[in-house]
Amino acid sequence: MLDLRPNCECCDKNLPAQSTEAFICSFECTFCSGCAQTVLNNVCPNCSGNLVQRPIRPLAALKNYPASTKRVLKESAFAPSA
Repeated sequence: MLDLRPNCECCDKNLPAQSTEAFICSFECTFCSGCAQTVLNNVCPNCSGNLVQRPIRPLAALKNYPASTKRVLKESAFAPSA
């Protein structure tokens, strides 16, 4: 089952479980659509896998299988080079 992480690892944007703006790789690294497309060119910076739109979990299923609350942020990895 997917963790459904609550934020973009790049910019920390909130990505609730039903967000259609969330993109993930096969390791569930999570990014918003803006970062996935413009900053990362749809390639995960952690594993080099492709980023695809994360499926939503219906509200009824969230009651028994809640989304993760653990935030992951790797802000320094995306900072422009000096």
